[in-house]
Amino acid sequence: MPETIEQYNSQTEIKSVKKQAFKAWLLGFAAVLFWAFLILLAPLAESFGWINVSGAIYKFFSFLCHQQPERSFHVLEHLFAVCSRCFGVYFGLVFGFIIYSFIRNIEEIEPFSRIWLFLSLVPIGIDWTLGMLGIWENTHLSRFLTGLILGAACAVFIIPALVELAQISANKRKRNSP
Repeated sequence: MPETIEQYNSQTEIKSVKKQAFKAWLLGFAAVLFWAFLILLAPLAESFGWINVSGAIYKFFSFLCHQQPERSFHVLEHLFAVCSRCFGVYFGLVFGFIIYSFIRNIEEIEPFSRIWLFLSLVPIGIDWTLGMLGIWENTHLSRFLTGLILGAACAVFIIPALVELAQISANKRKRNSP
């Protein structure tokens, strides 16, 4: 069925949408990469004696994570800024941003079915619940991997939202320009 004139998008407009989508993805990727970098910077800064830097990072992340030493990865005998589960979630966001473009076009704004987000909570919920009930002793690896699943799933929901926000912002600027 042929498109109506109202449905027609010029090649220039399509390129503009793709460019906006890439910029939104790049900005989001830079943010999650920086976040993960800070988590790794804390123990490195502490090992080099940069106490002011590491102290500020540990303090910031203490509002987000319990930072229990027995539940955290270590680098050079210093704790990551977050526990292994939280690190899995944040690293999962980075991983999700990287693999997203292999799953679908970045400019698509229609989100996946929410069931995938809820299903990504199942492994982390099972790991945590079985650990709390004393049935299973979760490990750094199980915490990290279940967090990774959740983080990657969150990324595939965040990216379409960022792209849609970029498109809305661009449309508002276009309407308001003379």
